[in-house]
Amino acid sequence: MAWEHFRHGADIGVRGTGATKAEAFEQAALALTAVVTDPAAVAPDATVPIRCEAPDAEQLLYDWLNAVVYEMATRRMLFGRYVVTLSDRELVAEARGESVDRARHRPAVEVKGATYTALAVTRGGDGTWTAQCVVDV
Repeated sequence: MAWEHFRHGADIGVRGTGATKAEAFEQAALALTAVVTDPAAVAPDATVPIRCEAPDAEQLLYDWLNAVVYEMATRRMLFGRYVVTLSDRELVAEARGESVDRARHRPAVEVKGATYTALAVTRGGDGTWTAQCVVDV
């Protein structure tokens, strides 16, 4: 499992990879957190449930990342751990994190939301899943 950022003009691409589609979604969410702060610096003190439904994997990724952004903004929290369970059209997850501490987390930017740009959920020839899109900052 891994996450990374990729270049895209003024915005930032987030990409997660994993042995399963659920792991790739977890890693994409960690990449989203890493746009703001180091996910390893976020204590998993509180758990927030998140549930999404969508007609396909790409829309589900889009909805998932936007749900994470929404929860971060409205709860004034950061998440450093995600546990995702996927079925055909449904995602059930837990986001684990803590309230933002500006001195400790040193937030770099605010993520406004996931976009449809470079949106993809794919399985490679080696069986590894990738989930990615560009986020608006």
